[in-house]
Amino acid sequence: MAQQVAIFAGGCFWCTEAVFLDVAGVEKVESGYTGGEVINPTYKQVCGGDTGHAEAIRVTFDPHVISYAQLLEIFFATHDPTQLNRQGNDVGTQYRSAIFPLDAEQEAQARAALATANEEQGGRVVTTIEPQGEWYPAEDYHQDYWANEGQRNPYCIATIPPKLRKLRKSFQARLKNAGANA
Repeated sequence: MAQQVAIFAGGCFWCTEAVFLDVAGVEKVESGYTGGEVINPTYKQVCGGDTGHAEAIRVTFDPHVISYAQLLEIFFATHDPTQLNRQGNDVGTQYRSAIFPLDAEQEAQARAALATANEEQGGRVVTTIEPQGEWYPAEDYHQDYWANEGQRNPYCIATIPPKLRKLRKSFQARLKNAGANA
């Protein structure tokens, strides 16, 4: 089986990208925009909240190493799916929690994962399952942001390490470097 792709929005794409880059079987994570109406939106336009896009990540993965269902489990565990149109201090529809299935099988698995997360969170999950939209890669400086710029960015320093610690604590067996620390 060839590589597969998953698209998730869980707040700031810098934060979700950093998490999924550490997961075994994930071959590439690209930050970008989807779910909106504007063609080729810019970061500034999306941050303005008027394009309808979400900051999202496109995860290319090897299904022999990690399944789509396992990626969904990590997605729900490493962001707050109970916050409507926000993650922490990031507020607006561009920071919504959403899953963008690429086919009927992904949609069925997303619905099952959403139901499980909702049960675990007492019915408070606001994550949406949205139709696949056009994918627009974010500007180059957003790609692999944590490694390239984020460790000098106070927002990222406050936000990303707790997500990585949670990933490493809860999903140790699914990490590229099983002994890594946040």
